[in-house]
Amino acid sequence: MPTMNEYSRVDTGQLISTQLIASRGHPRAERLIPKIRDLRARAIALEQSHRDEIHSIEPGYQASARNLLHYLALRQSDLRPLQEELTALGLTSLGGREAQILSSLDALLVALHALAGRPWQPGYPPLSQLSIDDGTIVLDHHSQLLLGSPAGKRSVRIMVTMPSEAASDYLLVRNLLAAGMDVLRINCAHDDETAWLGMVNNLRSAERELGRSAKIYADLAGPKLRTGMIGPIERVLKCRPRRDLRGSVIEPAQIWLTPRDAVEPAPPGVALVLPIERGVLEQAIPGDVIEFEDCRGKHRELIVTELRNASRMASSGKTAYVEEGTLARLVRAGKFLAEGCFGPLPEVVSPIELAVGDILILTRNDVPGRAAVRDADGRVIEAARIHCSLDAAFAAARPGEIIHFDDGKIGSRVLANDGEEIVLQIAYTGVTTAKLRPEKGINLPDTELSISALTEKDLHDLEFLVKHVDMVGLSFVRTPEDILLLEEHLQRLGGQAIGVVLKVENREAFENLPRLLLTAMHSPPLGVMVARGDLAVEVGFERLAEVQEEILWLCEAAHVPVIWATQVLEGLAKTGAPTRAEVSDAVMSGRAEAVMLNKGPFIVEAVRFLNGVLERMDAHQHKQRSRLRKLSISALD
Repeated sequence: MPTMNEYSRVDTGQLISTQLIASRGHPRAERLIPKIRDLRARAIALEQSHRDEIHSIEPGYQASARNLLHYLALRQSDLRPLQEELTALGLTSLGGREAQILSSLDALLVALHALAGRPWQPGYPPLSQLSIDDGTIVLDHHSQLLLGSPAGKRSVRIMVTMPSEAASDYLLVRNLLAAGMDVLRINCAHDDETAWLGMVNNLRSAERELGRSAKIYADLAGPKLRTGMIGPIERVLKCRPRRDLRGSVIEPAQIWLTPRDAVEPAPPGVALVLPIERGVLEQAIPGDVIEFEDCRGKHRELIVTELRNASRMASSGKTAYVEEGTLARLVRAGKFLAEGCFGPLPEVVSPIELAVGDILILTRNDVPGRAAVRDADGRVIEAARIHCSLDAAFAAARPGEIIHFDDGKIGSRVLANDGEEIVLQIAYTGVTTAKLRPEKGINLPDTELSISALTEKDLHDLEFLVKHVDMVGLSFVRTPEDILLLEEHLQRLGGQAIGVVLKVENREAFENLPRLLLTAMHSPPLGVMVARGDLAVEVGFERLAEVQEEILWLCEAAHVPVIWATQVLEGLAKTGAPTRAEVSDAVMSGRAEAVMLNKGPFIVEAVRFLNGVLERMDAHQHKQRSRLRKLSISALD
């Protein structure tokens, strides 16, 4: 057992005798006081440099703006060595204190002075306006203003994206609200005003029935940056029976044969519709055979099983590829009765297959895309091409810049851009090749796009939304001017009280986040959505974890609620069974103020599951302590 003298000789700062502290003060504490005072001085200096801007912010958010500036000043240096020293003294290491920076620094100074054996210095600048607990209280208040109260025994809200059927399916909306939905999300990139109103009315009816309310959030569509259509190559229908693992047929393919001159709708559950000339159907009865050769030259037979008006049900135990114009023969007991052609059939669009090194041309002209044209030896004669929906890309993209497709599944680099066509070389496709389909997202993380986040469609949609929703999401936000323009239109339409959610889905929004937050504080309430899908493509998947942490820290410092979005419990919502990774992700989402779930056949079950996870985790954690290396985001000028 060490003696007291042995303790006093240890120079680690962890085992110092109480006698030494009482007589001469703690040397490590004495050494740290100037460092903390310097951090505090820098925080005050950054606040003072933005004094006029702070005074123009809505009064209820001015303290939050100050705290954000204090945090930015704090994070312009690597504080990890300082954190280690503070922890060794049993003091706060500042990690997890984002919501109240100045009061945390003041508390540290008081404690360090006490440990150093000297009183608080007279004349030192006054203590923070926010107490050690006020920051968390303010964040909770701002979350309540924007998102309302969470259901159950949890502090995190659950937001749910409405599928199209929510416009007419009251029970779906009612069950979602009963399962724990706190915010109903309308995606304005889909459906129309009639459908959105149906969703709103179903929610209001469910609220009256269940006696609890939910907020309504609408995502503005924003600029459309997607691939265009691909030209059809054939009109072919594939008929395929269900087989077991051994290849035996367990359910024949069900085909709806209907007159080509007056097509009748297929019965529920029957997806294959095959028009044929009326003369064949008029003579067909159950047991008859309609025989033909499919696209591969294989003999195939459809067995007529049922009569329904002018149409017939038929079945097939073999896979068949039926081409428009194929001649079919009606046979009964081996006797020929009639013949006619199949069609018209739906157009078949084949995706563009791409490999590393291939050339792909983005076209400004909106014409159907096509795959590469090759000669008999497989050499490319004409490169693949596809339309890009955003004209601004053709004015901004530069050689050497990266362009991603389909949530990063395909990566490319710009070789040339003449303003009408952008020539790309494919740099990444995964393990083998990748298939590029119509209406897939395009990301230009290196390109500075001079476009407004608000489109004509968004402005039209706002006229409806201001009458029915509690908050709108600003998609594709990049600059403070985007926010000011939205606020101008909300005021024009009488929607000043509507909350604004900044969707951080591109690199520029992330890098400008402090400035975006300060701008949005002029017209609160406000929130931030971390759109992790697009953001991962923009900043790189390897940086996503780091970037989303910085967003959480900055928003907590600004007392702004965060919505955690993209692929939360997606497997559960779509298939009914979550993966282990999804459950871990759902637990992590508890660090935000709201979690967004996307639509799926099992969305009600997903809400119930998430509600249980969040309630359990709420008893174990609230935010978490962080290690404060230097932020990648710079301080405001």
